[in-house]
Amino acid sequence: MKTLFNNYLNTFKGLSREVWWLALITLINRAGTMVIPFLSIYLTEDLQLSLSNVAWIMTSFGLGSAIGTWLGGKLTDKIGYYQIMVASLLLSGFLFIALQYLKTFTSLCIGIFMLMIIADLFKPAMFVALSAYSKPENKTRSVTLIRLAINLGFSAGPAIGGLIITMLGYGGLFWVDGITCILATLVLINVLNPKNTIIRDEIKIEHPESAYKDKAFLIFFLALVFFGVIFLQYFSIMPLFYRSVHCLSELQVGLLLGFNGFFIFLFEMPLIKWLEDSKYNKVNLILFGAALTGLSFIVLNLTEWSGVLIVGMVLMTVGEMIAFPFANAFAMERAKKGNQGEYMALYVMAFSIAGIFGFNAGLQIVGKIGFDNTWSIMTALAILCVMLLIILKNYLKKQR
Repeated sequence: MKTLFNNYLNTFKGLSREVWWLALITLINRAGTMVIPFLSIYLTEDLQLSLSNVAWIMTSFGLGSAIGTWLGGKLTDKIGYYQIMVASLLLSGFLFIALQYLKTFTSLCIGIFMLMIIADLFKPAMFVALSAYSKPENKTRSVTLIRLAINLGFSAGPAIGGLIITMLGYGGLFWVDGITCILATLVLINVLNPKNTIIRDEIKIEHPESAYKDKAFLIFFLALVFFGVIFLQYFSIMPLFYRSVHCLSELQVGLLLGFNGFFIFLFEMPLIKWLEDSKYNKVNLILFGAALTGLSFIVLNLTEWSGVLIVGMVLMTVGEMIAFPFANAFAMERAKKGNQGEYMALYVMAFSIAGIFGFNAGLQIVGKIGFDNTWSIMTALAILCVMLLIILKNYLKKQR
């Protein structure tokens, strides 16, 4: 047991102080985004909005995210990652608090759209900062540490969120979201000021290439959009499925979603270290992760037994654990030849665009043809994602 524990700790060795601080800031921030998994339930049950209206509100969420990510990449290349991270965290904290006072369909569309523009300025800036603070050989593990922080936040967030809803109602969630963003800003200002940090991989490019002219990256981008659509269903229509079909309480929904983050916290870093040492190709690993995620939807149609929800969550979680770190590492590797902010913005935008179409389409499809048919459609999208990754793998072979 002691040997296992020591081996687990060894997988974290060699990561820089700045990466650890960035992970802590991300943890504080993500623990406070506990309102996101409950947003569809809040809108339908607390505000009594129709599924169609909720679908359009979630589209505003995705559209704001896409614009914020694109703008964040541009501003990061022009102004710098530190300034963008500080502004994004601080302003989004106040906007989260204000969001609870919006009750109408129109005001919620506008409010969530503006919130996501500001909040998602942070993502490309954070990834560029992560690349700068990491030695080249540690980048995949550095990404994995950030993901551990995100998922530890998400594992604690929904569980605590379920308790807060039970005791204080949804208003308490918005206050916690806002306050944690502001706390994360204060930590960032104190520990990651450029005057006190060490840059470990500064990339200076004389004639940077545009990410939009990199054919391999565009194929990768399209595959990520499909992967993002199916992945996001776990945080949009899946809570409704748990609630309406399997009759889980809000606390049970929170615990099941929290299991995803806790499982990742325990097993992702050792898994990534083992996969890195095994020298598997990054694209092959992303492909395998996407296939497992698709399989997680297939099992939901096999039985009405509620235990299958755990099986589906485990398959999705392992798929996510493999696909995301190596997809992120692939993006950072390609970014070395061009504008880093632009590359990382395009990487994050794949999931924002997935949010624009995925949230709306998922809810609309469920409303029209039910959950079972929706899971079949998500499986088909997973197959398309895998096919695109096979095309990418063959294209990269030809390039070499």
